Amino acid sequence: MAAPRRAAVLGSPIAHSLSPVLHRAAYVELGLDGWTYDRFEVDEKALPGFFETLGPEWAGLSLTMPLKRAVIPLLDSISDTAASVDAVNTVVFAQDGRRTGDNTDIPGMVAALREHGIDKVDTAAILGAGATASSALAALARICTGEVAVYVRSEARAAEMRQWAERLDVTVRIADWDDAEQALHAPLVVTTTPAGVTDTLARSVPERPAALFDVLYDPWPTVLAARWSAYGGAVVGGLDLLVHQAVLQVEQMTGRAPAPLEAMRKAGERALAAR
Repeated sequence: MAAPRRAAVLGSPIAHSLSPVLHRAAYVELGLDGWTYDRFEVDEKALPGFFETLGPEWAGLSLTMPLKRAVIPLLDSISDTAASVDAVNTVVFAQDGRRTGDNTDIPGMVAALREHGIDKVDTAAILGAGATASSALAALARICTGEVAVYVRSEARAAEMRQWAERLDVTVRIADWDDAEQALHAPLVVTTTPAGVTDTLARSVPERPAALFDVLYDPWPTVLAARWSAYGGAVVGGLDLLVHQAVLQVEQMTGRAPAPLEAMRKAGERALAAR
């Protein structure tokens, strides 16, 4: 019998996380009886101490806010993908104790879009300019051939997005949030804002919208996503992203591929329906 292995998601707040549901569903499908996946409330101050408690039974960690940058000094190395946005959401522990960080949000976004038939766009728009927006910009760097318009509320956020654009070699046009309804006419709109922020934009959805990627999954659908879908536009949701990035985490932590995407998605849908 194989030795028990552990994994978990860390963050603050963390009680809402669906990661345990998704990873545990994968373990069942893969027959990994000795594997467990938990959640721990850990903030930036407590993170180094938490790492000190980890033994050889640990296979990996998923990280959410506010730990995606705070974890980097605690690691032996990070992937080029993670380095591109200075954000790690996945830590894998090797048998020799090395700690490697990666970012599965970015390829997860690309995979979620491709699952909905969105492989390439000429232009795109991002609503918001927080941490998720930088990952969205990195994902668009892989599929958008032209300009990305980013709608922001402050000059400080605008400056940050310009820096990310330069690092990622993406052509960015910064626009004022007051003009955000113009974004809805783009071939692909990515919303990265907290719940409720885009609700008022729903009344401005065009008659024939293209594609919307709303990174929220609870509540779902958002007001904007519901109107977008009602008008016949393609909608990619936060659960799509969550599942695809978790699939990559499971594969890295367990060494088993492919991870059971559909079983993980169904487990997530059941958990959301029960909330």
